[in-house]
Amino acid sequence: MASRIENFSIDSASPSETAQFWAEALGWNIVHDDGEEVALQPPAGSPEAGILPDLLFLKVPEGKAVKNRLHLDLRPDDQPAEIARLEALGATRVDIGQGTSHTWVVMGDPEGNEFCVLRTLTEAERAAQ
Repeated sequence: MASRIENFSIDSASPSETAQFWAEALGWNIVHDDGEEVALQPPAGSPEAGILPDLLFLKVPEGKAVKNRLHLDLRPDDQPAEIARLEALGATRVDIGQGTSHTWVVMGDPEGNEFCVLRTLTEAERAAQ
């Protein structure tokens, strides 16, 4: 019997607020919110629908304390514009010791969960996908 990843679970002191940030950042829909857990799914008809796991934000009493062991990487069409958009939504740049010679930017969501905004693919790289 095989298994598939149903969702990525993310601990959160404020799951509704954190999920709202990610819904706006990804263009996904909040499909469940009972205050203790909030689920996001890609919109129906999108290339991600039914393929990518949902994001599930779970209420926990404690705040984030250490660097994430698992994080999301976002691949934007325009890295500088996407970084500015995410900052306007409440994300911040985060220094986890990555230095300045990388092509990605480490950011934190409003609760400090790290994620990376990768460089924009070249036309040739996009064509090869």
